[in-house]
Amino acid sequence: MGYEEEEYTASFSLKIWKGLFPYLKPYRRMLLAIFLLNLGCAAMDILLPQFQQYAINHFIQSGTTGGLALFAGVYGAVVVLQTLFVMGFTRRCIRVEMNLGRDLKRACFVHLQTLSLSYYNTTPVGYILSRVMNDTDRIAQIVAWNLCDMLWAAAYLVGVFAAMLAMNARLALAVILVVPALALATFYFQSRILLWNRRVRRNNSRITGAYNEGITGAKTSKTLVTEDENSRGFRKISEETRIASVRAARMNALYIPLVLFLGSAATAAVLVRGGGMVLRHTLLIGTLSAFASYAVGILEPVQELARSFSLVVAVQTNIERVTGLLEKKPGVVDRPEVAEKYGDAFHPKRQNWEPLRGDIEFRDISFRYPDGKENVLEHFSLKIPAGTTVAIVGETGAGKSTLVNLVCRFFEPTAGRILIDGRDYRERSQLWLHSNIGYVLQSPHLFSGTVRENIRYGRLDADDEEVERAAAAVGADRVAARLEDGYDTCVGEGGDLLSTGEKQLISFARAVLADPRIFILDEATSSIDTQTEQLIQAATARLLKGRTSFLIAHRLSTIRRADLILVVRDGRIVERGTHAQLLRERGYYRELYLRQFEEETAAGALNAGT
Repeated sequence: MGYEEEEYTASFSLKIWKGLFPYLKPYRRMLLAIFLLNLGCAAMDILLPQFQQYAINHFIQSGTTGGLALFAGVYGAVVVLQTLFVMGFTRRCIRVEMNLGRDLKRACFVHLQTLSLSYYNTTPVGYILSRVMNDTDRIAQIVAWNLCDMLWAAAYLVGVFAAMLAMNARLALAVILVVPALALATFYFQSRILLWNRRVRRNNSRITGAYNEGITGAKTSKTLVTEDENSRGFRKISEETRIASVRAARMNALYIPLVLFLGSAATAAVLVRGGGMVLRHTLLIGTLSAFASYAVGILEPVQELARSFSLVVAVQTNIERVTGLLEKKPGVVDRPEVAEKYGDAFHPKRQNWEPLRGDIEFRDISFRYPDGKENVLEHFSLKIPAGTTVAIVGETGAGKSTLVNLVCRFFEPTAGRILIDGRDYRERSQLWLHSNIGYVLQSPHLFSGTVRENIRYGRLDADDEEVERAAAAVGADRVAARLEDGYDTCVGEGGDLLSTGEKQLISFARAVLADPRIFILDEATSSIDTQTEQLIQAATARLLKGRTSFLIAHRLSTIRRADLILVVRDGRIVERGTHAQLLRERGYYRELYLRQFEEETAAGALNAGT
């Protein structure tokens, strides 16, 4: 929750808002209409006390009803016009809020599809979701409503002061002198109320996170006996929330009476001075009544100006977060001439795509991760003919995925070239390459939907028969057969309604349906029982025939038939060869193999004993 810990204390900056202008441009006419309608509303609000003044001076004091019908008609027209103005700007504000929020979410989502894997490796999911959901909503809300409220408040104050000065300058000064004190008090308290309320919201998020961890990790907490530690941590967070809430309430408790006092002081000043003027017959009582209405009426716009300005300044951090995401550059980008020929992820030009055979060559490759300080590959060269099965082995965390990440162009080499079918793979688009790769992850991810839909993601134009044939090839048809609705069973969010092994089989079938020229299996059988693994291995042997494939394996027994085995240790390739060659060399691979063989033998004996 690091992003929630940020405090924003900067002043208003037009430079920050400029990043939002392109998204406001489509709604400039609507915003102009809101501007004009707000001015209209302010004008109507200023006019109403004038009707009050006229009615008292011309009807009540004079004791006549002459012209009352015309007065009532004009007054009614003004009220109707004010209602139309309010309806007009409210409708447009809602449209701006909804459309701007949609546009920002859509822009963020589309941009996220273009970012490289390195961004997702280093950026927490919660951080991304906060920008796409919370920040965009807050920006849209502030732009649509608070900016409009500030405009109304400013226009109303200027109009009221002009009206009062025109009616009686001496009496107007009695009200205007109260405004600076009211404005200072409002700005002082609003900034602090906003600060403490922001801390309350942040602590509420921490409480929600603590609840989530406590519930989802209940089994772990009980087995580790950490209930007391968890309770102490929760008490600390809840106490901080209580303190922040009390201080916010205390600020409100001071601010509201102070505002009421200043407002009452302004009204009292009007009544004292104006009452004397009425008694001296230098001021009409209807004018005094209008002044009193204006004195009471200025309270709300002053408060609204301060509150909205505080929110407009505070929302700048949300704008910076969203525009920062939208301006984030992918780590891997196709050159302009490549994108022109092959298209991009959203506009592919498949007619220009050459078929891929599967010859891969690492030519003098050096590589360092963007956040790393040392090369994990140095002057590495390797030719992999089409149809070769390459296994990459090593202990957990040794760096087995580095070569695969380079082959998939999730990262690009720091130096050297990677050739596919004899050409530098940067001469073709990422989408061309990724469309020819089938990737089965160790931790499979399924999308919300049915089993059939998840398999069909491998090739969206596949018919039901092709989907079921791909499932049968890897034993995923057995998963569908056990489910109540077969292939039409919903898998839940992230596939949570299925076991890890069942999700793995479905993701394997999805890769098979894609019919790629390059297969990558990232410890793809580590979550599957031994019987199912044997079925998959038999199917894999047939499916990988003629395709270039990379097997990242923890169980060394699964890669003995590989054409080439690369042994990774501490991020570097220390040995290469076939299974038999590496055993004869009596190196690190043989040590790994014997150690794992002993562990599997011991586990088998234990299982047999039970």
